[in-house]
Amino acid sequence: MLMPKRVKHRKQMRGSLRGKANSGNKITYGEFGLVATEPVWIRSNQIEAARVAMTRYVKRGGQVWIKIFPDKPVTAKPAETRMGSGKGAVDYWVAVVKPGRVMFEIAGVPEDVAREALRLASHKLPCKCKIAAKADLEEASAAAGKGGEN
Repeated sequence: MLMPKRVKHRKQMRGSLRGKANSGNKITYGEFGLVATEPVWIRSNQIEAARVAMTRYVKRGGQVWIKIFPDKPVTAKPAETRMGSGKGAVDYWVAVVKPGRVMFEIAGVPEDVAREALRLASHKLPCKCKIAAKADLEEASAAAGKGGEN
């Protein structure tokens, strides 16, 4: 499972999932990407399951990039424990994903294979996703840029 090698603070507060993704919202490496359409915490084992589903479908051909990393610790107290006595121990790690974030990218395979691999990966994730081509996102950002100038 993915997790940081070391962190400055062992435990974190929950934080907020408001707003859209400001960074990581463009396809930078591959030709097709899996874009989140709703805010969610994605656990490290879900990221790994999606990665395995993609690489199995493309039969280890092409190239896959994981653009999210679970760097937020989530704590939990043991079952049947009374209230009090402090915050629980770190239970698992999550990646904070906001709408518009590109989570996975793929290249080096035909379009139909890439789209099917990303579709299979999306079923492993706890949020609604859309499959985007690099050209589609570039057109959308160019249109948004023109709209802001007027």
